[in-house]
Parts: sequence; C-alpha cells; structure tokens
Amino acid sequence: MILSDFDLNNAIKTNRLVVKPFLKEIVRENGLDLRLSDEIAYHNDFKDHFVLDPEKKEHVEQSYKVEKHKKSFIINPNQQVLLSTLEYLELPEDLVGLVELRSTWARHGFSLPPTIIDAGFKGTITLEVINNAPFKILLRPKYRFAHVIFIKTNNKVSNTYKGTYLNQIGIKIPKQIK
Repeated sequence: MILSDFDLNNAIKTNRLVVKPFLKEIVRENGLDLRLSDEIAYHNDFKDHFVLDPEKKEHVEQSYKVEKHKKSFIINPNQQVLLSTLEYLELPEDLVGLVELRSTWARHGFSLPPTIIDAGFKGTITLEVINNAPFKILLRPKYRFAHVIFIKTNNKVSNTYKGTYLNQIGIKIPKQIK
C-alpha cells in the first residue's frame, strides 16, 4: 500500500515517520518532496589514464571532492555529482521509500537512478545526479528536487537497515567494494 498525504501526515504527527526539518508544503498527494542541502560532491579532476578500482580504498576516497555551505552549484553537461537532501528521515520497520527525481528537474535534463530507502533507515539521502542537458544547470539549496513514495510492508521487517549509510548526515561518498 502506498501512503497518501493523509497517511503521511498522521505518520509524521505521531513520530512513526520522522522528517527534520519538516514543512507541511513538502507533503504531496502520495509522497514527500525532499529539498537539496547546501553541499555537493564533484568527481576529482583525474587525467584520462585514471581507472577507478572500487576495491581500492584510496581510489574510492580520492574519487570525490565534497564542498559544503554552498549558496548555489553548477552542474555541467554530462557531469555526475552527489547531492544530499536537507531532510533527515527515520523510517519505521514497516515502511520503505522509493526516491525519484521530481519531473520538472527531469524535464530540465537531470536524471537520478532509482533509490530505495530501506525500512529502519535513519539519515539524509544522498542523491546520484547526472546532467544530461547540453547546457550547465544552476541549483540552489532548498529547491524541492526529489520525491519519495512510501510503501507499507505487509509485516514489520525483521532485518532492518544496518548498512554503511545508516545515520549519514550530508553526502557520504560510495563505500569501498570488498
């Protein structure tokens, strides 16, 4: 079952679903709009000879440069960046979130791979964004950028999320593959 605005407002009011900071305007017909924070992670400028080996910790740690407290950011054509949501979420054991890009941003040329927020997750959401447009696009913090639809599971999840990104605040770069 997908939660409606009525269900979401009740879940937030009773603290079953935690959203901080919360604005009533982000509750939509059947989901929540999430806003951008003030940080961005760009790929470091490697020469053409660089090959990322995701098993090498030093490669992964060097792959991104995170910039914080930005008033705006420009994303170039064909550039992939990481962005973070302003909102911190805590999902109960019986809710799962499906994150998608708001359609206006897709129409401007952005794409966002589907992201799943597992039951029991706590933290901000890191968004993997690609500018497919033939021009640069300027973004600012607090833009409503992503949309989450919440699905209630038939039963509580017995194995809630305990992964690498639990309790993340802001952008968390990819983990090393082992």
